[in-house]
Amino acid sequence: MVIEMEEKKSRKSWEISDEFWEVVKDKIPKRKRIEGKEYKRKAGGGRKPLEPRKVLAGIFYVLRTGCQWKALPREYGAASSVHQYFMEWTEAGFFEEIWRAGLQKYDEFKGIGWEWQSVDGCMVKAPLAREAVGHNPTDRGKKRE
Repeated sequence: MVIEMEEKKSRKSWEISDEFWEVVKDKIPKRKRIEGKEYKRKAGGGRKPLEPRKVLAGIFYVLRTGCQWKALPREYGAASSVHQYFMEWTEAGFFEEIWRAGLQKYDEFKGIGWEWQSVDGCMVKAPLAREAVGHNPTDRGKKRE
């Protein structure tokens, strides 16, 4: 128990646990050749594909830290390759699928108040307030005729 807690504390938020990997590994889209496209190499030729677990960890690293793709540490693979996987997996609906699975699991575990809703917004200046305050903030409070 103590070892598990220490392991969780030392794990970074973008690292993938074995438990999570077992859930998502079969959902990762497989690369397919496009019919009708002319390829320079035979199927299976060229560089070997990156390890999907490392790719997913690299994607989570970028999303969690907010760094640019080009700043991705080399241990996850070439940044351009990891980004290409991200684009392909997004288009295939992979992230939406694991998000739904996570929501369903959380709903079973804790419960989600589906009937309760919230809207997020931001504060902006009222569009009709310009007449009263002026166009420029330095004009505010000036005496007018």
